[in-house]
Amino acid sequence: MIKFGIIGTNWIAQQFVDAAQASGEYELTTVYSRKMATAEAFGSKNGASQSFDDLTTFFTTGDFDTVYIASPNSLHYEQAVQAITAGKNVIIEKPAFATQAQMTKIQSLLAANPELHYFEAARNIHTPNFAAIAKQMAKMPTIQGGNFTYMKYSSRYDKVLAGEEPNVFSLKFAGGALEDLGVYPVYDAVTLFGVPQEVAYFPQRIQTGVDGKGVAILRYDDFDVTLNFGKTTNSHMPSEVYGLKDTIVIDDAGELTQASYFDAEGHETVISTPVTDNQMLPEARDFARVLNDPANPQNQADYHRWLDLSVQVNKVLYNLRQNGDIVFADEPAN
Repeated sequence: MIKFGIIGTNWIAQQFVDAAQASGEYELTTVYSRKMATAEAFGSKNGASQSFDDLTTFFTTGDFDTVYIASPNSLHYEQAVQAITAGKNVIIEKPAFATQAQMTKIQSLLAANPELHYFEAARNIHTPNFAAIAKQMAKMPTIQGGNFTYMKYSSRYDKVLAGEEPNVFSLKFAGGALEDLGVYPVYDAVTLFGVPQEVAYFPQRIQTGVDGKGVAILRYDDFDVTLNFGKTTNSHMPSEVYGLKDTIVIDDAGELTQASYFDAEGHETVISTPVTDNQMLPEARDFARVLNDPANPQNQADYHRWLDLSVQVNKVLYNLRQNGDIVFADEPAN
């Protein structure tokens, strides 16, 4: 049983706890929040025995071997460094880190502590439906790029319109559409097509200075991949992977709940399976598989593939942000 602690008590933290417990592989023992009452309430609800409002004490005295980090984006790096230094495995919500320098430092820490593992919680690439899409692509003789859309109105945008600045829409906390929903289509593209040769990002800024939505173009040798994402409106546009005369059509780039293959004659074959479980359950199981049996060759191969993907996605996100001239608080401008 993997004993894990958690940083953060928001809705996504609860969803991961539910998935972890449903997998039967994890036990939540320890909760950290800036407010003790919040930590205690979350812990009581989910069966944790320890609650902390001091992060150093959380890491030094908490009874856990793995930490799940679901704090605001700007806090991820320092908390991950503290976790690895304290000898903890790290599961961190996407996007893991804001800069390539931060990712490089984490890689160095992991190399110095080879017994520890780091996972970026990019849930979409761990789902059975993502695997079905990748399997279908492998059968297609010609691939000509794709178009991935993930755009959902955020209730916290109402606060922006009312003159407030919630974390997810704040440069101070490394917020914005690219660093939130945009991570999903970037992961889709990098996993399915590889790292692009060059990128361009056309952000639509809102009053807090972050990108509320935007369009990214990833350029490869023989095709482009277009990404549409945002948090200030809704889109019902499907996502697609283009063959020659055949196409894979996906409901959206984040949820991946429906996917079909249309052959050259336009005949449809549904390649997805119904999603009935918590969408974070597949990643929780994958991470547990590695943590419980790290010497297994397949687990080692999967782990290093996920780590490489995290590094590659971090690079693409950073390059997109630089191209779109999005500078976070306390970050040097270009």
